[in-house]
Amino acid sequence: MLDAFDRQIIQLTQSGLPLVAEPYQHLAAQLDCSPEVVMQRMQAMQANGIIRRIGAVPNHYKLGYRFNGMTVWDVVDEQIDCLGEQVGQLPFVSHCYHRPRHLPEWRYNLFAMVHSKTASGVEEQIAVIAALLGEQQRAHEVLYSTRILKKTGFRLGAA
Repeated sequence: MLDAFDRQIIQLTQSGLPLVAEPYQHLAAQLDCSPEVVMQRMQAMQANGIIRRIGAVPNHYKLGYRFNGMTVWDVVDEQIDCLGEQVGQLPFVSHCYHRPRHLPEWRYNLFAMVHSKTASGVEEQIAVIAALLGEQQRAHEVLYSTRILKKTGFRLGAA
């Protein structure tokens, strides 16, 4: 359950933290409290699952990364946790996760998003993942991005 103060914090930050040198100080001034109180309340909301994460969400297109592909892999189920962790640690993989198969139509269980400024760069990244997975991968595909989707999460309305 959110109290009025936590609701204010969420409403002030749901479109992102302010792009200033000291974002928590900026929020604290609007909320008439200290930056430490803002940080403590946000950490408590994160610990309670109200806030899932606090992090940057870059627009890859604006940064020049116009070639983006979700690589999907059919890997040995018994190795997926270990393999997924290794793939997720590659510097060019923005996110990596395990998804259920939907046989017989969809055999893939490991997903990894890659970004590059060139088509050949994406292909090189896919080759690195394939080499890392080795014999543990049986097949893969790449689902290339064709447009930018909204990059926002849930929005809290007014009380």
